[in-house]
Amino acid sequence: MHRRQMIKGAMTIGLLGAFGRVGADERPSCEGDGTPVQFMPRTSPDPEPLVDELEKYPRCPYCAMDRRQWHHSRHLVHYDDGRVDPTCSLRCAAISLSLNIDLGPKAIYAADFGSDETPRPMVNVDDATYLIGSELPGTMTARSKMAFALSAAAETARARYGGETGDFDTALTAAHLDMAEDTAMIRQRRAERRARREREE
Repeated sequence: MHRRQMIKGAMTIGLLGAFGRVGADERPSCEGDGTPVQFMPRTSPDPEPLVDELEKYPRCPYCAMDRRQWHHSRHLVHYDDGRVDPTCSLRCAAISLSLNIDLGPKAIYAADFGSDETPRPMVNVDDATYLIGSELPGTMTARSKMAFALSAAAETARARYGGETGDFDTALTAAHLDMAEDTAMIRQRRAERRARREREE
């Protein structure tokens, strides 16, 4: 699958700095696949991850946000070994794909922002069109990246909210480019919330 090769190549470049000069044989790994044990999805293999998805996977493992509240931006990565990484957003899905570099994604799903249903249904990202950098509020990012099942719906939203349309690979690249600024923003907001709680106690 071309996407798997591209994702693995891009993530390898991004992770070189994280692991420095440590070789794959020197890192603790799961089942010899090279993925550091602390990064493996904690879920059991699930052949049907979209069945009762929000009941099974209510929270994002990377930021602990409630995926039911953020159903409009949620993503789900289904890896080749059957394990599932359910995230609140493309940003956290990008983290999953970076950390689990030796697990190939069998499928990646995103919420269809163009749907009026609650929760919004999931669509395979291979079939989705993303609206990037519009006035729509982002989840865990200052530059929103929302998926649409229908390209016509994405274009309608673009005409109303601005931004640019692109495929999943374009949106994933944007998520990685935004990661540093978004992380700083999230840290600041959480520090401010902690400070408010401490003042109220």
